[in-house]
Amino acid sequence: MEGFGAGKVILLGEHSVVYGHPALAGPLSYGVTARAVPAKRCQLSLPGTLSRPQRALLTRAFQRVATLCGEPGVKVTLESELPLSMGLGSSGALAVASTRVLLKAAGRDDSPQEVARLALEMEQEFHGTPSGVDHTTSALEKLLLYKRTPGQSTGRLKVLKSPRPLKVLVALVGDRSPTKHTVGALRERQARWPERYTRLFKQIGTLAAEGAKAVEDGDLEALGDAMNVNQGLLAALGLSSPQLEDMVYRLRGLGALGAKLTGAGGDGGAVIGLFLEPEPAVKKLLDDGVRCFSSQLAGPRAL
Repeated sequence: MEGFGAGKVILLGEHSVVYGHPALAGPLSYGVTARAVPAKRCQLSLPGTLSRPQRALLTRAFQRVATLCGEPGVKVTLESELPLSMGLGSSGALAVASTRVLLKAAGRDDSPQEVARLALEMEQEFHGTPSGVDHTTSALEKLLLYKRTPGQSTGRLKVLKSPRPLKVLVALVGDRSPTKHTVGALRERQARWPERYTRLFKQIGTLAAEGAKAVEDGDLEALGDAMNVNQGLLAALGLSSPQLEDMVYRLRGLGALGAKLTGAGGDGGAVIGLFLEPEPAVKKLLDDGVRCFSSQLAGPRAL
C-alpha cells in the first residue's frame, strides 16, 4: 500500500503569504512516496543516515498523525525524489505521503481535504506555525491561489485551471541557508521598518493575484513578467544572493518567460523558470553539471 505526496513550487508570493497575502503555488510531479506493510504495531522505519535529532523529529511528527489515524498495524517506509531543504516542500510532501498511507491502512477517508487536515499536524511538528501552503498544495495536487487565515496554519484557496500547459524548470543552486535564519533576519528588518516592508509584502501579494488571473487567461507572458517583478522584490527584501541571481538570469537567457527563486531564499536553493518548452534548457544545464528537472504544474497534457 502506498501514499504519494507531491513537492511544490511557489510561483509568486513566498514570505508575504506568512503575513496574510496570497501566494500562487503548484504541485511538482516529483515528491515523497510512503509504503506500508503489515506489522504488529504502527511504526516508521527510518534510514540509518539520519542524525539522532532528525530521527527524533520525524518519529514525533509521525506519531502525532499516526495517533489521529488510529495507529493501524503497519510499518511505513519513505522514499523521496526531492532534495531536502531546497524550498520544494519536502517536509509537506512527507507529511502528506505519510498521512495518506496511514489513512488507507486504517480504512479511513483519504480524500485530499482529509489528508490536508491531518498532514498539518506533522507540518506543525516540523515548523511550528507553517503558512499551510506546502502541505495543502501537496495534498490537493492542484495549482492554487492560497491565502493564509491570520494567526492560523490554514487558509482560503482557489483552484486554478490553465488553458495552456504551465511548465517550469527547477534548478538547484548551492546549499540553502536554514529557513529559520532567513526568515528571522527578514522579520528583524520588518520590525525595524514596518511601513516599508508592509508595502513590499502587499505588492508581492498583488503580483500573486495578478499571476492567478494570467494563468486563467492563458497569458503565460504576463505570468512570466509577474515572476520577474517578484524576483526583484525578493531581492529588495534581502532574500536573494549572487548565485541565485546568476541562475535567474541564466534561465532568462535560455528562454524563460520569467524566472525567480522559490522558497525561503538565502545563499542558495531552488530557482524556477517558466518555459513554453523547458526540455532544451534542461539538457543544456544538465550538460553543464547543473542539477535540474522540469515539471508541468497545470494545463492540458500531451497524450
